[in-house]
Amino acid sequence: MNTRVWHGHVTTKAVVLIGCTALVLGVTGTTAQAGSRDLGRQVLGANDGWGSEGAGTTGGSAADAEHVYTVSSWAEFKAALKAGGTAPKIIKVKGMIDAVSEGCEAFTTGGYDLQQYLKDYDPAVWGNDEVASGPQEDARVASAANQDTAIKANVPSNTTIVGVGRNSGILGGSLQIKGVSNVILRNLTVEAPLDCFPKWDPTDDNNTGNWNSEYDAVVVYGTDHVWIDHNTFTDGRYPDSERPSYFGKVFQQHDGLTDIVRGSNHVTVSWNRFQDHDKNMLIGNSDSTAALDSGKLKVTMHHNLFDGILQRSPRVRFGQVDVYNNHYVVSEEQKSDYYIFGVGISSQLHATHNAISLPAGASVGKALKKWNDSPLTAENNHVNGKLTDLIAVHNAEIPAETLRSGAGWTPTLRTKVDSPRAVPGIVDHRAGAGRLG
Repeated sequence: MNTRVWHGHVTTKAVVLIGCTALVLGVTGTTAQAGSRDLGRQVLGANDGWGSEGAGTTGGSAADAEHVYTVSSWAEFKAALKAGGTAPKIIKVKGMIDAVSEGCEAFTTGGYDLQQYLKDYDPAVWGNDEVASGPQEDARVASAANQDTAIKANVPSNTTIVGVGRNSGILGGSLQIKGVSNVILRNLTVEAPLDCFPKWDPTDDNNTGNWNSEYDAVVVYGTDHVWIDHNTFTDGRYPDSERPSYFGKVFQQHDGLTDIVRGSNHVTVSWNRFQDHDKNMLIGNSDSTAALDSGKLKVTMHHNLFDGILQRSPRVRFGQVDVYNNHYVVSEEQKSDYYIFGVGISSQLHATHNAISLPAGASVGKALKKWNDSPLTAENNHVNGKLTDLIAVHNAEIPAETLRSGAGWTPTLRTKVDSPRAVPGIVDHRAGAGRLG
C-alpha cells in the first residue's frame, strides 16, 4: 500500500499548528496478512476484555492505501488525524514528536508573568476567601487557551495510532478520544502534558488554597470500543518531585495519565507501563453523572505495570471494571500517602490476581480507598508475594472506612489469567512500549 508522509509547518508562534505542505508516497505491502507484524493491521483479540464486546475493537486496521500515514512532527500528526474524516486510518508515529517544541513562552499572552501572578495572589495579599481575578488571572486564562488549542489532538473514529520501533511517541500532547468509536493506541511512549499555566484557587483545600492543572495524556470521553495496549505513560522530563512549591503548596503541573469518562464504554487497557505520576486514572469523573454513566464505563485492565504511581489505579465510579494480573509497585517516598484502588459511587470493581509490591512499613490497608459505600470483589491478590485479603486488611487497619465484599458480577471476557505470584516477572518484562513480543 502507499504510505503518506505528512509534512506540516508551524506559525511564528507554536499556538496554531497547520496541516501539511507536502505529500510523499512510498510503497509497502498491499494487505494485512495473517501473523503480520504490521501493528497497524492488528486488532483486539476475541474475549480480550470489555473492548472485545460485540463487534470488538479494530481501529483503523481496514485502512486503504490513501489512509496510512507516517508522521514525525506534531503538525503532521494533527493533519493526519483530520484527513479522511472517519474512514479507517492508520497513523504511524516515527520518533518522539513534541507538541510543545517552542516551550511555554510560545503560548504566553496578555502580559502573563508568573512572578507577578505570585505577588498578586499571595494569600497574605489576596486572602483565601475569593477566587483569583484581575489582569494576571485574565492573562493566565488567555495563555492557557493558547496551550489548549496547540496541544490537544482530536482522534476520530476508526483510527489506529502506533509507534514505530522501540522509541516513538508523543511529548506534551493530549490525545482527545472524544465522542467517537473504535480507536487503538499501541506502542507509544507518552510524556504527560505539562500545564504551563496552573491556576491558583485560594478557596480550595478548605480555604488554604491549591494549584490546579489541566490536560490528561489520554482522555476517553463519551467513546466506545477503545484498546490501549503496550504503551508507556510517564512524567518523563518533568517529574512532580522537581516541581517547586508556592504558598506552601506544590506547583502542580500534571493532571491524569489516562482518564475514561462521560459514558465511555467497552475499553481494554492492557500491557502498559504507568510510571512516576500522581493522579493516574479516573474511570468516571463525577458523582453527578449517573444518568450518563450508569450501565457504561465497562473497562478491563490487565497485565499493566504501575510503578511509582501515587493514586487512582484506577479510581472507579459507576462502571463494571475488571482489574486482573497487574503489578503495582509503590515507592518508599509514596508509602505514607498512596492508594491503588479507589472505590467510588455505584462502582462495581472486580480486582483479582494482581501483585502489589510495597516497601517495608507501608500500610497494606491503604491499597484500597473508600469514597462511597460500593461493594467490590478483591480476591487472590498477592502483596509482596503473599496471598492477602485486601478488604479484610483494609477494614482492620482503617475501620472508619469499612468496605463490603461482592461486586455483584463475574467477568467473562478475559485472556489467560496468570498466577499473581508470576505476575511481576511477566509484566515487568513485557509491559510497555517497545516490548511487543
